[in-house]
Amino acid sequence: MNPDIPNLAGQNPAYLLEQLRLFATGQRRNEFMEGMIKSMDSDEKIGMVLFYSAQAVKHKPATNLPLVDKGNAVYQKQCLTCHGANGLGNEKIARIAGQQPGYLRKMLDRYRTAQSGPLAQSIMTPTARGLSDADVQAVVAFVSAIP
Repeated sequence: MNPDIPNLAGQNPAYLLEQLRLFATGQRRNEFMEGMIKSMDSDEKIGMVLFYSAQAVKHKPATNLPLVDKGNAVYQKQCLTCHGANGLGNEKIARIAGQQPGYLRKMLDRYRTAQSGPLAQSIMTPTARGLSDADVQAVVAFVSAIP
């Protein structure tokens, strides 16, 4: 598992299907993903979604408990409403519990700096922009350790 690539295990199947659609239409950009998804037929897409959504997330326990505690406090204030108490998300919101730390950090930074396009218009952008570098580090530590 690459820490900079999202872990799809345990994601909501409806959420994953929507992300595939966004890649296929170019509304979500990643050259590799766009090419791969465009080459898949509907059955392959559904099979992939069902496979990943059924996988268990491999829990990585927290190593820096004071940082995790700070991250929990920030999460309760900034993230809980959309991502839920356990970070499981729903059909429209990503599961972030147990997500790869590098990927979480990268995405929060992208939301924080987005000036145009889909990220700039996301509901995540104002929340992410309100986070300091220390907040991001703490939230990443907390969220990546949620079982």
